[in-house]
Amino acid sequence: MKNTETKQNTEKPTSSKGKVLSGKVVSTKMKDTIVVSVNRFVKHPKYGKYFQVSKRYKAHDTGNTKKEGETVSIVEVAPISKDKHFKVI
Repeated sequence: MKNTETKQNTEKPTSSKGKVLSGKVVSTKMKDTIVVSVNRFVKHPKYGKYFQVSKRYKAHDTGNTKKEGETVSIVEVAPISKDKHFKVI
């Protein structure tokens, strides 16, 4: 006996946007690329103290419109190059 029931897609549609981060521009020396330092607070697993962790991301900035020291928002996109996976909003 064949099962004639059809499966319905119950999964939620995924949004096309990835992670959105904000940070400070620390370098603009490359063509169409900026380096953004993103800070976040992490709780120590044993002692419970919060400490700051920073990470640097390369982001695509067409025309090099951003300057060092500015606060920018970046969004995750498909890989643009080996190290560049973010774009300036």
